[in-house]
Amino acid sequence: MRKPHHAIFSIGIIALAATLPAAAHAQAAASYDELAKNEAAANAENGKRVAPVKSMASPANDVSSDMQAVIGASYPPHFNADPKSPAEWKELIDRRAKLSIAGIPAMKEKLGVKVEETKIAGVHCFIVTPSKTPPENRRRLLVHVHGGGYVFGPGEAALPEAIMMAGFGGFKVISVDYRMPPDFPYPAAMDDAMAVWKETVKTHDARRMAIFGTSTGGAMTLAMVLRAKDEKLPKPAAIAPGTPWSDIDKIGDTYASNEWVDNVLVTWDGWLGRAAKLYANGTDLKNPYISPIYGDFKGFPPTILTSGTRDLFLSNTVRTHRKLRRADVIADLNVYEGQSHAQYQFNVNAPETKEAFTDIARFFDRYLKE
Repeated sequence: MRKPHHAIFSIGIIALAATLPAAAHAQAAASYDELAKNEAAANAENGKRVAPVKSMASPANDVSSDMQAVIGASYPPHFNADPKSPAEWKELIDRRAKLSIAGIPAMKEKLGVKVEETKIAGVHCFIVTPSKTPPENRRRLLVHVHGGGYVFGPGEAALPEAIMMAGFGGFKVISVDYRMPPDFPYPAAMDDAMAVWKETVKTHDARRMAIFGTSTGGAMTLAMVLRAKDEKLPKPAAIAPGTPWSDIDKIGDTYASNEWVDNVLVTWDGWLGRAAKLYANGTDLKNPYISPIYGDFKGFPPTILTSGTRDLFLSNTVRTHRKLRRADVIADLNVYEGQSHAQYQFNVNAPETKEAFTDIARFFDRYLKE
C-alpha cells in the first residue's frame, strides 16, 4: 500500500533544477530520484495509475495573454453548490443568469449582431442575425442549443455562444431557449429542441442547416441527430458539438485525470453530478438521448468537435470523435492547449475564441449547401 505524502512537485522541477546552485541542484535531483522511486513502486502493478500531488502553471507557449488569464482563474464559487430544493436551484440559476446577461449588450455591439425574440412551435427562441451576411450564407441557417448542465442559461443567458457564432461566422442563428429543471426535467429540453427542428425543416432545406452547441448543448446536438434518425426526419448537413457532455455519468479517463485541474467544472461530484441526476429524474443515465455516446452514430453528418487539454470533458470529446470515426463519419477534433471546459468561448477578445468559431464556420462552409 502506498503511503500518502504531502509534498507538492512542480511540473517543471527538472528545468528548475538546472538553474539552481550546485547544492540546491543536488537536493532537487535527490528529490526527483526519490519521487521517481516512489512512483515506480506505487505503479508496479497493472491497473489503476497513481500520480503525485503536483502544481501546474498556466501555459505560456502558444497561448494568448487573454486566454492565460482565463486558464489561471480560480474555481467558480458555485462549483460545489448543493441546492436542496427547487427554490434553491432557481436562486442559483437566476444568480448565474444575471452575470451572463450583463455582458450581452457589449458582445452584441462588438460583433455587430441583432437579437430578436420569437416562438417556434410554441418554444421560446432567439433569432441572432449578423449585420453582414456573406452571400454564401444567405440561405443557410444554424440551430443553437446552449450549454449549462441542463440547468443554467435560461432566457438571454443562453445567447453568448449564438452571438459569437453569428458574429464570427456570419450565419443567421436560431437559439433555442428550451425548458429546464427543476421544473422541467428530461425529456423537456430535448422535446423543445426537436419541436424547433421539426418546424424549421418545413420551411428550410436541411442541406443548408447545421446544429451546434457546447457542453450540454453538445450532447443535445448529438442526441438531436439520434432522434432525427429515429423519427425519420431530415438530418442537418453538419454539426458542431463542442466539448459534449456525451456521457452524463462519471465515466471517462479525464473525469479523473482532469478533476481539480479543470477550473470551470472542477469535478463531477460537485454541482455537475447533482444537475445530471436532477435532469435525468430517474431515467437511465445510459439512455442515448441523455448520454448520446451510447447511441448509433452510423449515418451522422460531418462533425467538428472542440475541447482543451485540461477539460473535464476531454474524454467525452475524444470518445465521441473515435466513435464517429469508427462509424465512418467525417469528424474533426480541435484541442486547445491548457484550456479547461469550454474556455474557447469565455472571452470574446481572446484570439483563441475567434479561431475556434472561425474553424467551425469554415467547417460548416465545406458541408452546407449554398
